[in-house]
Amino acid sequence: MANRSMRALLQVPANVDLAKIDPRSTPGLPADKTVKKDQKTWTRAALIDIGLALGEEQEKLFASNKVAGDKRRVLVVLQAMDCGGKDGTVNHVIGQLNPQGLRITGFGVPTPEERRHDFLWRIRKALPLPGYIGVFNRSHYEDVLVARVHRLVPEEVWRQRYEVINAFERQLVQDGVTILKIMLHISPEEQLERLRARLDDPTKRWKFNPGDIDERGRWTQYQAAYRDALANCSTDLAPWFVVPADRKWYRDWAVARLLQETLESLKLRYPDPDFDAAVQLKRLV
Repeated sequence: MANRSMRALLQVPANVDLAKIDPRSTPGLPADKTVKKDQKTWTRAALIDIGLALGEEQEKLFASNKVAGDKRRVLVVLQAMDCGGKDGTVNHVIGQLNPQGLRITGFGVPTPEERRHDFLWRIRKALPLPGYIGVFNRSHYEDVLVARVHRLVPEEVWRQRYEVINAFERQLVQDGVTILKIMLHISPEEQLERLRARLDDPTKRWKFNPGDIDERGRWTQYQAAYRDALANCSTDLAPWFVVPADRKWYRDWAVARLLQETLESLKLRYPDPDFDAAVQLKRLV
């Protein structure tokens, strides 16, 4: 495993500049010759071991609530440009967890009902229950990203949302939610290749949306919106992490390590039962 904390390596600085973060870089990978020889193979093998560790931590979280009433829960927020790898991350990292203690929610264009409420209404409804791990594929940050780029609301409205989001996340933390916010950072060149791959492969064309090409034309605006969202909403209680995501195998490994470190920081343990195991063993015939 990497010697340095992935959280320390990937947490955004106060003056984050996405242009200075290489989307093909692999921070945190061990530097020994065995790993360097074939990083792709190594990370995929390591991901299996990390998955086992994640499963154990998830079970402790779920059991602590079920047996001891522990109210803690974890929320993973995934944001990225189109084709950034949100679905792939959910499949390869989150897919190793037990569905029994998991809630995954994808956020698209708000429905008419959602538009009748404030922008956090649908987010609150999707929060994980105590003992659960929740995953947001896109999130409340769309309302300072898409809403800004497409001018769906005036600037004074989306700028005020930074503090609304910070207050919301602060309250979540006070209520026992540990928030892991990850931006999957890809290059425009990699996005182009992935869009082409979707069109070239009949089994992937269902993922393609002609609007993705229009969104690609707003790359600069989106990068500015992401920069400001990261800078304004990376707090001590709920920091942002940027994962270089051009290399899918690194992306999966890095996200898994971030989640592993986050769960381990909770110092979870299996709860003690409210019965005497020795007595119950004697009752078995």
